[in-house]
Amino acid sequence: MTADQILSVAILVGMMGLFIWGRLRYDLVAILALLASLLAGTVKPKEAFTGFSDDIVIIVASALVVSAAVARSGVIELALSKLAGRVTRVRTQLLLLAGSVTFLSAMVKNIGALAMLMPAALKMAKKSEVSPSAFLMPMSFGSLLGGLITLVGTSPNIIVSRVREEMTGQPFGMFDYTPVGLGLSVMGLIFLRFGYRLLPRDRRGPAQMGEAFNIEAYTTEARVTEDSAIAGKTVAEFRAASEEVEITSILRHRGDRVLPTEATIFEAGDTLMMKGDPDALERAIVDADLTLEGQDRSTVTDTAADDIGVVEAVVTGDSLLINRAAGRMALHDRYGVNLLAISRSGERLDRRLRDTQLRAGDVIVLQGPLDILPEQIAALGCLPLAERSLRLGGMRKRLLPLGILAAAMALTAMGVVPVAVAFFTAAGLIMITGALPLRAAYEAIEWPILIMLGALIPVSEALQKTGVTDIIANWLSATAVMLPPWGAVALIMVAAMAVTPFLNNAATVLVMAPIAATFANDIGLKPEAFLMAVAVGAGCDFLTPIGHQCNTLVMGPGGYKFGDYARLGAPLSAMVVLVGVPLILAFWPV
Repeated sequence: MTADQILSVAILVGMMGLFIWGRLRYDLVAILALLASLLAGTVKPKEAFTGFSDDIVIIVASALVVSAAVARSGVIELALSKLAGRVTRVRTQLLLLAGSVTFLSAMVKNIGALAMLMPAALKMAKKSEVSPSAFLMPMSFGSLLGGLITLVGTSPNIIVSRVREEMTGQPFGMFDYTPVGLGLSVMGLIFLRFGYRLLPRDRRGPAQMGEAFNIEAYTTEARVTEDSAIAGKTVAEFRAASEEVEITSILRHRGDRVLPTEATIFEAGDTLMMKGDPDALERAIVDADLTLEGQDRSTVTDTAADDIGVVEAVVTGDSLLINRAAGRMALHDRYGVNLLAISRSGERLDRRLRDTQLRAGDVIVLQGPLDILPEQIAALGCLPLAERSLRLGGMRKRLLPLGILAAAMALTAMGVVPVAVAFFTAAGLIMITGALPLRAAYEAIEWPILIMLGALIPVSEALQKTGVTDIIANWLSATAVMLPPWGAVALIMVAAMAVTPFLNNAATVLVMAPIAATFANDIGLKPEAFLMAVAVGAGCDFLTPIGHQCNTLVMGPGGYKFGDYARLGAPLSAMVVLVGVPLILAFWPV
């Protein structure tokens, strides 16, 4: 071995050791690996930051922005909520949830798809009186399988496509992954439909702060305008479209209070007192083109949309709000915040928000400029519920993000534009059109992932240039010399599965994809099947909560222990290998 090869191997071993040690976050490990490569001379200074201009970084960042916009649109949740009311059996509910997140993960980043549908799963579990643990881990595994279906479903697919382009001049297309990914997803859903019983039944996540305060429903008010979709329609028609929202009373513009009946007709100028779940209220207000209380005040109209926030807070025993109404306190004029909604356990609220006297234990929704909201909440003597995410007051554009995503995927699939250009354009359009505020767009980008990718790409290229990948591939070739082609593909897939729990899945592909391609070349086989095996292996970490963010995300809410993942994940991993290898060889012959 040459000096450069010895140094590259030492850096590779050290990097993997730090990943396994786990005390340093993966982006810091990647930075250390790049710095070590610079000091060792295996990466030249002029090449050190080329990774940050690589298409991979652009695609991943853009896909995260597009995913966040789709999540914010609420279309998927709305469709799921319509179906959820007709599904009562736990097995069928699990299949609906896992199937939905699997399908969605094919279009957006799988971590975004899972986060989008977790609230629906928790609500469904509560309604069915089962532990959320019955749903969350199968949903996480479904999101990993769904990510295998398209190019943009998960980062390993994007990296593997780049490696193929470097070796053959032809990257994998948007739907080149679909035959294998879809087959594995169907197999996985069938297994999860029955295999969820392998999970312990006593697992429960800690109670959320919102649950401790028994938040059943909020009361808010919204105004009917001449342009509202429900102007001139009946209460019965509104209820048919928004089953989860109750109209408790109607205040006519003349000052009369009307108790709504099925035949009551909405008029322009009516103020509706509405009760329901925050997300259901928000959907109903958007769909009916209503104006939420406080949205025409200067706090909202004179402040950029990115700088307006909404926070849930509990009225404490020594709050300034006790036994006082928001209107009399002039919350907007004195504190610069709007009262959007109130939740009071065990009592029906039908008075206007500004006239309702607040009590200790009430949960309120306040809206205001982000730079003053925390201190104003403290000044009012309220306790913010930071653990709960609330979108009431954030008007969302429904179909625009989905249309932009569909156009980007179609243009990429037809070869009109490269995937990086298509998704960068999609992300730009989403921000320009206001489908996702700028602040939310930048918050959606997982900067540690981008730093890791940008830092490790030059390190991965150095391993190839110094010949380390050839050395490892030759060792694998000698090990697999007696194996048939399917055995060699299985070996690569199992190796990727074994490494991924200790490395980030993207890091696994950056290291293993070049090795797999060189290994295929050494034994005289085409590289595509082996690259697919790496993508599948790295994308299917079902054994630990730390190998993929999706598994980490559900660990707390599901109350899972470390070993629970292997109980459900080990048989699923075995099935992925047994089904995945024949699928890969069928569609990508060697």
